[in-house]
Amino acid sequence: MSPPAPALPAAGPATARAVARGRRGRAARRRLIIGTLGALVAAGFAVTLMAGQTFYPPGDVLRVVLGEQVPGASFTVGRLRLPRAVLAVAAGFAFGLGGVTFQTMLRNPLASPDIIGISSGASAAAAVAIVVFSLGGTQVSVFAIASALAVALLMYVLAFRDGVVGTRLILIGIGTAAIGDSVTSYVLSRAGEWDLQEATRWLTGSLNGTTWEQVLPTLAALAVCTPVLLLLARDLSALGLGDDTASALGVRVERTRIAVIVAAVGLIAFATAAAGPIAFAAFLSGPIAARLAGTGGSLLVPAGLVGALLVLVADFAGQFAFGTRYPVGVVTGVLGAPYLVYLIVRTNRAGGSL
Repeated sequence: MSPPAPALPAAGPATARAVARGRRGRAARRRLIIGTLGALVAAGFAVTLMAGQTFYPPGDVLRVVLGEQVPGASFTVGRLRLPRAVLAVAAGFAFGLGGVTFQTMLRNPLASPDIIGISSGASAAAAVAIVVFSLGGTQVSVFAIASALAVALLMYVLAFRDGVVGTRLILIGIGTAAIGDSVTSYVLSRAGEWDLQEATRWLTGSLNGTTWEQVLPTLAALAVCTPVLLLLARDLSALGLGDDTASALGVRVERTRIAVIVAAVGLIAFATAAAGPIAFAAFLSGPIAARLAGTGGSLLVPAGLVGALLVLVADFAGQFAFGTRYPVGVVTGVLGAPYLVYLIVRTNRAGGSL
């Protein structure tokens, strides 16, 4: 008869204190990162309003923001720079928040709306609206929003079989993205010169010519969808542990999954409708936030701030950092494409899969 296994030592007060210190340390680091990211977004926002082909001092910018009339600055700052900067922050935050929601829920950094078809569906609908139906402005936005929601619903229905498995949803999303990209390519190949220019500008992801008419729906989507995701942040983190674990922790898995999908897709749809499918903004924000804030807590707010900072800086760089002006989607695409290749190669070497 084998001797009994030695009993594990009970966790004493010292262990409990060490665990508590570790939690407090992680929480303090998270607060520091969130505060730093918020300060960087505020600084970038201020620089975007002040700097450009003409520099306006902070006092003039503040007077314009407060509604005063300042010769020269009222038009340049109030009509051109301010709505563009607000949309950059709002769309970036929406992309970051929506992207990290999918990545957390599906437990895969590749599971962002850029990759799994939601952005492609919105882009295909916008291309059809512009080229086939000769629509513009708000009508194109409505087409894009409706298409993104419809694509998300179709993916969920196709992936559902005794629940939704993350791998199945990702693979269906990649196939859906391929279909959407094919539709877009076909429509553009049949477009006239003017429609082609308009569709290409929208599909690239651009903040040029931003008006408050584009900004306000995105802000409304943030006001509605962000609280939903923040209220479900703990349940979303539990979903990242797997459906069985989440259910054991008391999470209503399918109800929570549907709620976070609707909220995340709403954010992505309205941001895409306003600014176009800014390449890799949703894809990059979550991994960057995870590197900065670490594990052990929700990445929703850090990822949203990273997305806002990424789009804000990329748009400013696209305007002034190069010899010619580039849309924000071109700059984020240059940043995101190498990271996507790196992530796939790293996953392959580690023996992982989608």
